[in-house]
Amino acid sequence: MEVIMRSFFNVIMFAVFAASVFAINVSAQDKGKELRSAIDRVDKASDVIKEVMKISERSIPRDLLSKAKAIVVFPGTLKVGFIVGGQGGSGVAIRRLDSGWSAPAFLNMAGGSIGPQVGGQKTDYVLLVMNENGLDKLLRDKFEIGGEGSVSAGPVGRTASATTNARLDAEILSYSRSKGLFAGISLKGVVISQDEDMNQAIYEKSARQLLVETPIGWADAPASLQKFPKTVATYTR
Repeated sequence: MEVIMRSFFNVIMFAVFAASVFAINVSAQDKGKELRSAIDRVDKASDVIKEVMKISERSIPRDLLSKAKAIVVFPGTLKVGFIVGGQGGSGVAIRRLDSGWSAPAFLNMAGGSIGPQVGGQKTDYVLLVMNENGLDKLLRDKFEIGGEGSVSAGPVGRTASATTNARLDAEILSYSRSKGLFAGISLKGVVISQDEDMNQAIYEKSARQLLVETPIGWADAPASLQKFPKTVATYTR
C-alpha cells in the first residue's frame, strides 16, 4: 500500500511540475509575442516623428515639443467609411521626466463617425499632451477625444505661433498625417484606452503606473524599445 501511495504521490508531483513548466513556457511565449509587437510599434512611431519633423516648414514647432508633458503617436491608424466610418489602431506614449523621457507605454485607439465620408486610408496621429491634467485624463479607463478636456488642432511650421489663447488652454494638441483618400473625418469621438496586455507582459505595470504613478526612464526599458524616446529627444530640449 505504501508503495502504491508513494507512486501515486510521484505521479501527482510530476503532473504539477509538468503543468508549471508548461505555464512558464506559455507565459514566456506570450511575453515574447507582445515584445515583438511592441518593437514594431515603437519603430513605426519613431519613423512617424522623423517624417513629420524632417520638413521644418510643415513640422510640429519645436517649442511646443519642448513644452509637452507627454507625446503619443498612433502610427498607421486604419480608417474606413461610407457615410458611417470607423477607425482603430495602436500607439506609443512617453512622458517627460526630470531626467529626460520615460519608457514607452502602449495605448489603443478606436472610434467611429457619421457624416459625408467615403474611402479608406491609414493615418498617423501625433498628440502633444501639454499639462498634467491632460495626461491624467488620457490615462483614464476610456478617454474620448473631444468628449473630455480641451483638444485643439496643433499649429505647424517653424514660424507658427503657439501662444494663442486656444492653444494655451488646450490640454492636448493633435496632428495627423494621411496616406490615402478620405473626406469628412474628425478625431472627435475617438476613444483611447490602455493596452493592458502589452504593458503587463513587458513591464508588469499599467500605462498609468508607467507614466504617472511610478514612471521609469527610457534607459530602464528593454533596449529594443528605447528607439522612440531617443528619437523624440533629438527634437526636444
